[in-house]
Amino acid sequence: MRILLVEDDKILADALSRALVQSAHAVDVVDTGETADEALAVHTYDLAILDIGLPGLSGLEVLRRLRARRSVLPVLMLTAFDALEDRVRGLDLGADDYLAKPFDLPELEARVRALLRRGAGQTPMLEHGRLTFDTVGRRAFYDKKPVELSARELALLELLLMREGRVVSKEHIVNHLYGWREEVGENAIEVHVYRLRKKLEPLGCEIRTVRGMGYLMERAHDGG
Repeated sequence: MRILLVEDDKILADALSRALVQSAHAVDVVDTGETADEALAVHTYDLAILDIGLPGLSGLEVLRRLRARRSVLPVLMLTAFDALEDRVRGLDLGADDYLAKPFDLPELEARVRALLRRGAGQTPMLEHGRLTFDTVGRRAFYDKKPVELSARELALLELLLMREGRVVSKEHIVNHLYGWREEVGENAIEVHVYRLRKKLEPLGCEIRTVRGMGYLMERAHDGG
């Protein structure tokens, strides 16, 4: 999933970004409201984590502009511990959740997972025959036995399972698996698909290449 993190505290932003990337998310980090507003208007995200206390354009104004564009993007607001009025106003403007600073990283990660599931309309477990993907624990299983996948392979599998039976384009994969500062080589997607395919084929799970369009996981038949 692709996340926009808007936080002007560089130390906090770096820590949050690293944690989210380790959970197989693509993360774009900006530190001003103006840059956040521009990014949200141009790029496609699955979630925004938005600090209220930004220099210049406030997080609340960024949120107001986002909702004025009729965007339903899930937004998690970060607020000062005692900023009750800001939290109330943020929820009134359309924030989906808020987290008061200081907070524990596991709590933020749990709220991120919940908002991403809600935004995608998915349940905690994605199923493809005897293959299951735990969106909370970020793990894949076959017949309840763990399938060892890299963080990028897990993210790709989740994306394909969420769109089971539909073609997923290379552009869509790039937009959801990579941040804008990441170098994406011409063959990067093919390499990730190849590696994931090699691990899934022995389990009877096929990733089809639809020439000129992208990749497809057929809907699983009963029994796998």
